[in-house]
Amino acid sequence: MTPVEIILLGRTLMKIGEQALPAPEDGTPLGGERTVVIVMSDIFENPGTTVGEVARRTGLPQSAVSGSVARLRSVGSVISEPDPRDRRRQLLARNPDLTARRRTVATTTVDEAVAAALGQHTPTDLTTVLSALETLGEWLTPQTLTRLRPDG
Repeated sequence: MTPVEIILLGRTLMKIGEQALPAPEDGTPLGGERTVVIVMSDIFENPGTTVGEVARRTGLPQSAVSGSVARLRSVGSVISEPDPRDRRRQLLARNPDLTARRRTVATTTVDEAVAAALGQHTPTDLTTVLSALETLGEWLTPQTLTRLRPDG
């Protein structure tokens, strides 16, 4: 597989993931899920972090991180508190309470979205692809990216 093929596969997988996400029950339109998921994952891995630190680690613009944090706070996935060393900054962390939205997203599978992406397929084809995705997910976690960075 070439680097270009991996990049295109990554894009396809992101689109399938976005398609599989259930719409919020409050009617909030979908959009920007990739950024929100990246920001959420970073905050969950680095409790007590700030918007600026998330932006630096993820490479996302600070404005995109701020917008994602606002969304995550509004649905209760992320909580914040003033930084005792600098009251102007907010320290971000995972809400220890499992919100209905997090529960819904965590229990949703990609099976239907993968099946739709495959088009005409047999049950064996779907099982094969889902198994391959499980294997990739076990081996290529977000934490594996740190091994690709010069500072990781």
